[in-house]
Amino acid sequence: MSVLPLVFTSGWASGINAYAVVLLFGVFGATGLTDEVPESLQRTDVLVVAGVLFLCEAVADKIPYVDSIWDSVHTVIRPVAGAVVGALLAGQNGSLPELAAGAVGGSTALLSHFVKAGTRMAVNTSPEPFSNVALSLAEDLGVAAIVTFAVFHPVAAASIAAVLLVLGLAILVFLAQRIRRFLRRRSQLREEKKLAALRARPPAWPPPDDDGSAHF
Repeated sequence: MSVLPLVFTSGWASGINAYAVVLLFGVFGATGLTDEVPESLQRTDVLVVAGVLFLCEAVADKIPYVDSIWDSVHTVIRPVAGAVVGALLAGQNGSLPELAAGAVGGSTALLSHFVKAGTRMAVNTSPEPFSNVALSLAEDLGVAAIVTFAVFHPVAAASIAAVLLVLGLAILVFLAQRIRRFLRRRSQLREEKKLAALRARPPAWPPPDDDGSAHF
């Protein structure tokens, strides 16, 4: 129970940027700022991979429509990362508390991921790219601030994360119409690409109704 607030906060943050969570916890543990981080998250190879993937996400997250594709790919990755980080924070014995912590981290990450992905869909209906950049920076800074705060004040950080999660879900409901517009637009673009590909395809020779007599 003592680690549950930290698990909840890490799950919320993992749904937004799982690589930042792994990187931050690993750095905090390696530098001795906290004893709550397991050694598996402090390994050099884990930190290097998390750092590289964090940079990739930092770029993809700021490009309209690319961010939504990136979110679609991470629909499974972020909840799994939240569950794994939660279980590791609770312990590594495979007992019921560790499994419960993994469930809390994974489900919280899934909810916050839906909030992030849905908000990006709504933002992508606007023609300018600046809102994507601003939202991405706010997410990155928010995750860094909340995770850092959680290391020293886990209960207060979990309370903030819970409020942000509820607000995010409420905003998601409010933006439902814009999200449907984004999905409609993406479906139209997909159909337009298919039609363009069919028009660009060279016709078969001889044509299907041609028996080849025109060659003689």
